[in-house]
Amino acid sequence: MSNILEKITEKTSEDLVKRKQKVSFNDFNSFEGFEKERISFQEALDGTDQVSIISEVKKASPSKGIIRPDFNPVDIALRYEEGGASAISVLTDQPFFQGELKYLEAISKRVQLPLLRKDFIIDPYQIKEARAHGADAVLIIVAITEGKQLEELLHAAKEFGLDALVECYDQTDFDRVDFNLVDILGVNNRDLKNFEVDVHRGISILQQAPEETVLVSESGLSSGEDLALLKKEGIHSALIGEYFMRQQDPGQAVKDLLEQTEEAYEQLMKASS
Repeated sequence: MSNILEKITEKTSEDLVKRKQKVSFNDFNSFEGFEKERISFQEALDGTDQVSIISEVKKASPSKGIIRPDFNPVDIALRYEEGGASAISVLTDQPFFQGELKYLEAISKRVQLPLLRKDFIIDPYQIKEARAHGADAVLIIVAITEGKQLEELLHAAKEFGLDALVECYDQTDFDRVDFNLVDILGVNNRDLKNFEVDVHRGISILQQAPEETVLVSESGLSSGEDLALLKKEGIHSALIGEYFMRQQDPGQAVKDLLEQTEEAYEQLMKASS
């Protein structure tokens, strides 16, 4: 595990102790969002013949600092929905990404797209917490789990009726995945050792998954050519955050990218025929 992941996970563990003292596991049953009817994240990603887009609501990151100063999470999410996104990812980690669970909750009341809670999930408590705040799915990062922890988290997601996007960084992570438990696999194209992005490396790992698995490419995607390549290689979905967050109108950026992808895909297929 890279130093940054270790640092984030350690901080998450410390914060969890405090959160559990304020809100118990059973308290979540009474949250308004807990009873919300879930929308299938898996079906949303796989329900189109083009590369579906998971658009991310993200204010900041540890490496880039503030990405979007004029940050209105609900407005951004509504624009994403209008622009043609298939799903929305909401950063809820506060110390490193300036996210908030309240952003997830507010967005869930306004949009009709499935919502992914993107955080550093190490405890079933966080999965029930995600449901209570309106999430339809959770991100589970293989690299920050050990032993039976990954299996425990996947079972918790199923218990609380949430889909799980299981994220790998490399081949070692992939080799730990039990595809009897995993329906949606993501590979982060960013190398944690040098932070370089290699979409081809991500694709080669994703293509090893069983045929029925929904495949998601994550990080460093910003062009129609990027998504056309994913489509050609059989990748179902792309998770994109920073690129959209830096555009004046994130929703228009989604719409434009979908159109550019279709044009780029036609050109790619002509060039390869």
